[in-house]
Amino acid sequence: MRAIPLVDVKAQYEPFLPRIREAIEGVLTSGEFILGPNVAAFEREAADYLGVKESVGVANGTDALVLVMDAIGIGAGDEVICPAFTFYATAEAIARRGATPVFADVDAGTMNLDPEDVAARVNARTKAILAVHLFGRPAPLAELGQLGVPVIEDAAQAFGSPEIARGGIASTFSFYPTKNLFCIGDGGLVSTDDPELAERVRMLRFHGSRDKVDFELIGYNSRLDEIQAAVLRIFLAELDGWVASRREAAGRYADLGLGAVCELPEDEPGHVYHLFVCRSLERDRIRAALQDAGIGSAVYYTTPLHLQPALAHLGYRRGSLLVTEQLAQENFSVPIWAGIDAATQEQVVSVVQASAPVAS
Repeated sequence: MRAIPLVDVKAQYEPFLPRIREAIEGVLTSGEFILGPNVAAFEREAADYLGVKESVGVANGTDALVLVMDAIGIGAGDEVICPAFTFYATAEAIARRGATPVFADVDAGTMNLDPEDVAARVNARTKAILAVHLFGRPAPLAELGQLGVPVIEDAAQAFGSPEIARGGIASTFSFYPTKNLFCIGDGGLVSTDDPELAERVRMLRFHGSRDKVDFELIGYNSRLDEIQAAVLRIFLAELDGWVASRREAAGRYADLGLGAVCELPEDEPGHVYHLFVCRSLERDRIRAALQDAGIGSAVYYTTPLHLQPALAHLGYRRGSLLVTEQLAQENFSVPIWAGIDAATQEQVVSVVQASAPVAS
């Protein structure tokens, strides 16, 4: 058997290397490296793709979260409700603003925020709900939006879904190289229908200034790089095809019978499958078999955010978020990327089936 990576990023960008080199050469020739024409063009193209009025390029997805929360005035004494079953940056950005992350449990099927549990945690100090579109599956924006609290979308894993960037006051994105829309380094984006919020984010990303002369805010140095923007413009045009390929691959896993030995992720039209994350009580045995066969796999958030050492002062204990903790013990991912072929997936499924013949 040949080795199979968890994600084959190179397989996605390799066909575009001539265009990537041409785009980079164009930037080098222009000598415009910071907030140049490619950043401006990508911001327009991304806004059009997402169906929003404004988008603002920033240095990375974590900064995008911090900048939005700064722009709407979140700070000390405020609470922001978010999931604990997600990457650390979600809560880290809240804490960076001096606010308190309040962790809500998630739905076992979708792995996204449970609106009922969120509702139980809303109080007078709640300044926002930070909803994560986990693994590419849209969070329940309509239900969360009914709770009377501004919703910020952490959409780092879901660029390409038609169901995002429409239910919150702003959406934030990461273009880390393994994302559905990726660049060749770090990059991020804020999208919004609020021109005033967008303008404030633009100021904050450049030290709180509009013109490099007058500084109206205490800001940051967080700008999307011109070279990354040039590459993102190439990849954005390919995104719909990549999403369709990911969705086809997800359906193929089901057709090949992977669901007979583990629980597959729930599907819906807006799911863009940033990762293909399954569940099984036999996770460790399955992953050991995959490793022996040279097949990549991974687990996520095995120490959920409410149990992370840096957040111990918040007072959460094991047993505080039962569904989150159950998912942390059962989840694992198998290979998926845009362009993964049927033979590769058949190899993955055959190994999983042989390792765990009884459904759990």
